[in-house]
Amino acid sequence: MAGSAGKVVVIGAGMGGLSAAIRLAHAGYEVEVVDRAPVPGGKMRTFASDAGPIDAGPTVMTLRPVFEELFDSVGAKLSDYVTLHREEVLARHWWPDGSTLDLFASREASADAVGRFAGARAEKEFRAFCRRAERLYRAFDAPMMRAAEPSQGALTRHVVTHPWLALDMAPHRSLAKALGKGFSDRRLAQLFGRYATYVGGSPFQSPALLALIWHAEEQGVWRVEGGMHRLARALEQLAHDRGVRFSFGSRATRVEIQKGAAAAVHLDSGTRLAADAVVFNGDPAALAAGLLGEGLRETVAPEAIRPRSLSAYVWSYAAVPHGPEMVHHNVFFCDDPHTEFDPIARGAMPEDPTLYICAQDRGTGRSPEGLERFEIIMNGPPVDDGTDPTDEEQETCRTRTFQTLARFGLTFDPRPGVQALTTPRQFAKLFPASDGSLYGRSPHGLTAALKRPTARTKVAGLYLAGGGTHPGAGIPMATLSGRHAAEAILTDRASLSMSPRTAMPGGISTA
Repeated sequence: MAGSAGKVVVIGAGMGGLSAAIRLAHAGYEVEVVDRAPVPGGKMRTFASDAGPIDAGPTVMTLRPVFEELFDSVGAKLSDYVTLHREEVLARHWWPDGSTLDLFASREASADAVGRFAGARAEKEFRAFCRRAERLYRAFDAPMMRAAEPSQGALTRHVVTHPWLALDMAPHRSLAKALGKGFSDRRLAQLFGRYATYVGGSPFQSPALLALIWHAEEQGVWRVEGGMHRLARALEQLAHDRGVRFSFGSRATRVEIQKGAAAAVHLDSGTRLAADAVVFNGDPAALAAGLLGEGLRETVAPEAIRPRSLSAYVWSYAAVPHGPEMVHHNVFFCDDPHTEFDPIARGAMPEDPTLYICAQDRGTGRSPEGLERFEIIMNGPPVDDGTDPTDEEQETCRTRTFQTLARFGLTFDPRPGVQALTTPRQFAKLFPASDGSLYGRSPHGLTAALKRPTARTKVAGLYLAGGGTHPGAGIPMATLSGRHAAEAILTDRASLSMSPRTAMPGGISTA
């Protein structure tokens, strides 16, 4: 049956592209995935080290049912392709005053920990926050995150019919202001404010609605055995098993348009891949920049891709740690979040950063000795040029990162050199037209999520998937975007086959 339904070319082997390819191949399409990189995963990168492959991209896996549903939908089991371990400790947090707090995959355990950390009032505030985050998550999961094309009108009607949502959303407050009102202990407000960075935003500019991210994490965090890149490899293997072909090290240079519709993908090798539909799994800003053809510049509206989200300075290295006992996910907070986010807003490196560390070899029941693998993420601003990072920028980042950790008593032997660092400028080169932004459009503003492009574009037969499209950043959301793209293709192709003259998305008609 493979290929009987038509041919689809997927540009980009990130989570969104892989998800779409798997579903389309299962539906009977001939699917080919092309990617300029030598391996799948997109931003889910990895580096070699003496301790084994080190993750250099996303590190937090939540919403496991999203991945289980993908495998189930094509008659497979997630557990047959990758091994996942549920983390009992979601994350361990440190502050400069010497205080520490663990949050757990159990609300009761977390509430007890918060009570011991900051007192009975804080525990009560935390429980209230959890209930609010859960209400927001449940209210917006179906009509927003899982809807292929959410509309402001539909969401407004949803809020009108559920008036309590208006209070929970705190529409006129930023996430930081809402948390400052909800928590009397500023450390807890700072902790939950960092969830804005999960989608590339500042808590001082992101909407209070983003509190719902906490409930997604509270439902469980999983460690991927072998590292996060193994999850991308699992999807690649499932795609192979369903007949998908891959061409790695192949750069798409143009999407050919015929009679107003996508007809083929041209590669840098000179190869032309004819297609009935094309899925672009890359930053939508690349279309606006004309990187896949001048005729596609108007495909994505400017407000769908700008302003840009945060970038990051990312360290990936192997070393022996000395100091506080880490778990898999760790956060070392600065004293004042303004010293982190105010410089970023000006386009500069944080003066006093909060640092996230993934201790890749640690986790529930695991406390290794000797050489271990680490990924450190420091938030940074996007960049608007493709110049290389300067030696001064790299050394400044190295100094700030490891001097900050040393103040917590954490050191590494050996301390990594700048060759282990990826800067925003390097991300800009890795992902063309992205400005180094790792999450696509910024989440700043109450309606920012509604401005992201959806799967269908103005060009018939051209579809979008990935973290820069709806429903947004993060590996579960990118995976869902692939589902939306596949379902849009299946729906549009079915409509086309039933009508001799069909109006395609964007108002383009084909006979």
